[in-house]
Amino acid sequence: MEARLQKVLSQWGVASRRQAEEMIRQSRVRINGTLAHVGQKVDPQRDTITVDGNPIAMSERPASIYLLLNKPVGVVSTCDDPQGRPTVLDLLPQELSSGQGIHPVGRLDVESTGALILTNDGELTYHLTHPRHSISKTYSVFVEGHPPENVLETWRQGVMLDGRKTRRALVRVIKRLGNQTSLEIVLKEGRNRQIRRVADILGYPVIKLHRTAIGEIKLHSPGQAFLKEGSYRSLTDFEISNLHLSISIGSY
Repeated sequence: MEARLQKVLSQWGVASRRQAEEMIRQSRVRINGTLAHVGQKVDPQRDTITVDGNPIAMSERPASIYLLLNKPVGVVSTCDDPQGRPTVLDLLPQELSSGQGIHPVGRLDVESTGALILTNDGELTYHLTHPRHSISKTYSVFVEGHPPENVLETWRQGVMLDGRKTRRALVRVIKRLGNQTSLEIVLKEGRNRQIRRVADILGYPVIKLHRTAIGEIKLHSPGQAFLKEGSYRSLTDFEISNLHLSISIGSY
């Protein structure tokens, strides 16, 4: 049965759909010996697909892997980095980081820390990062100064970024310390550096940003060992089921 090439590559755990598209654009993928193009349809039962000259077979598809990582500062949320900075894959053992197709689901900027899902389930990645699924993400954020209630309400209602208003957010004060304020922020979208950019616009720059949860998957859950920075754990069957359920119903 025919399907788009990038979808097939993600289903086989080669890469996420976005990464597969980039691999195709870089002329790394061939179909029956001919360079592939994005959007091309293939029949995995009939066509020979190669990546970097290596044939991909359905029987070689790796087992699905789902991990939760506590990302430290200074580590980039990509599989490789042109600037030579450490990546999230560098935090995994060799048997996981090589040949398994593991990649991060979404991103945390290099200065931020906290919860990041890693998987080789490209289809899950595609759906979880699609805007219409509205997966909630919870952050612990320290900002400079003490934003008053009217500023917090503006943040909750949405702020213009790149000509488009951000979606409604949950923003509440946890405590005020000296000239800093600790906030809990829950978003259902993930534009590039969104919290930091909104905080700058409102005049209360971010000092520290830490993601504590993705949907119902919490960095520190009851019954789970404390996950220190740079460490990871496998998702539980219940957590994996919740992720797949979020795809079917569109949100948590």
